[in-house]
Amino acid sequence: MSKIATIVGGAAGALVFIAILLVGFFWFYKSCKNFSNRTSETGSSDPSALMEWNRGAGPGSTSGQSLFEPQGARQFILEELEQATKQFSDSNLIGCGSFGPVYKGLLRDIVVAIKRHPGSPRQEFVAGVTYLSEIRHRNLVSLLGYCQDSGSQMLVYEYLPNGSMCNHLYDTGREAPTRLEFKQRLSIALGAARGLCHLHSLRPPLIHKNFKTANVLVDEDFIAKVADAGVSTLLEKTEEAGPSHASSVNVFKDPE
Repeated sequence: MSKIATIVGGAAGALVFIAILLVGFFWFYKSCKNFSNRTSETGSSDPSALMEWNRGAGPGSTSGQSLFEPQGARQFILEELEQATKQFSDSNLIGCGSFGPVYKGLLRDIVVAIKRHPGSPRQEFVAGVTYLSEIRHRNLVSLLGYCQDSGSQMLVYEYLPNGSMCNHLYDTGREAPTRLEFKQRLSIALGAARGLCHLHSLRPPLIHKNFKTANVLVDEDFIAKVADAGVSTLLEKTEEAGPSHASSVNVFKDPE
């Protein structure tokens, strides 16, 4: 009897071992498959475009595209953005960042955020915007287009209805902050980290240079999206092209 029990126990142990191997193989296969699909999930990012941009000779703008075209930046005319923001009315002003004042606008039935910065038309600006608009990721705010007119450079972004984490943590915005539980805060922190990780994984890497809670926005489901990725570099390149060659960008730097 004991001999039969030993055989049965041995067979059961072998089956359990085989099952563990199969589960491990399946997990490894699934992980490899997800890794291979990462590029298609996170969007396009052409390394050569940034290299050309860094040399001051980036690709030209692409016009005639739909508002949420996955690749390329759409060039808007000033009249479109004025109409979207009610002539850049103070009632549409929702904030102010390193690029300048930010306005909420309704552009072709789509709510957008429009950032305005004083500056004359420059090819470096167009090249930089074209590259940045091609970087798409679940945890990055998408750059949709631009405009250069009447002494202003403007960037058109997707609009995030729940604003920045700065407001929710420190009550700094116009809207009442939302009380965030620890689990939500952890999820938002991980989302922001994934956005930065994608920027750092580009070749060459794109360093944010101005990462802070005001640049971590959350959508209607409180999914984190990092804003202003590459804007500091964009300002540096366009201001270097000016006569003063002095950048006014207040860049965050590592204490070390």
